[in-house]
Amino acid sequence: MTFEETLSTLRALECELHEPKARRDAERLAQLLHAEFHEFGRSGRSYTRAEILELLQAETEPTKVHAQDFRLVKLADAAFLLTYRSAHVAASGLLERHTNRASVWRRELDAWQMVFHQGTPTDGFDIGSPPF
Repeated sequence: MTFEETLSTLRALECELHEPKARRDAERLAQLLHAEFHEFGRSGRSYTRAEILELLQAETEPTKVHAQDFRLVKLADAAFLLTYRSAHVAASGLLERHTNRASVWRRELDAWQMVFHQGTPTDGFDIGSPPF
């Protein structure tokens, strides 16, 4: 798999995790989130895999997420750091809850799994604005 193909694959998997269908599917979440998964949320709180699985499946209000400026850094043969910016899309179409995001993905047994994720609040940005 080329670097560009890896970026495309991981971007698609990351964005899948933004979708209510995946967030409510315990089996799919178990496939995507590594057993050792850990998250530092944008609130500053730390979450275990079990806590994230419970929180995602309990969501009742789907949130539309806009994501842009994906970048990929190879950490090891089968491990990559994916960074990007995201925001929630309000009913008005305006972006809110702007966040810098970072995820560590690792390929095991021919499947990609997220090992770590962090969200950090950031200043607002417009769709398509220059990165960082």
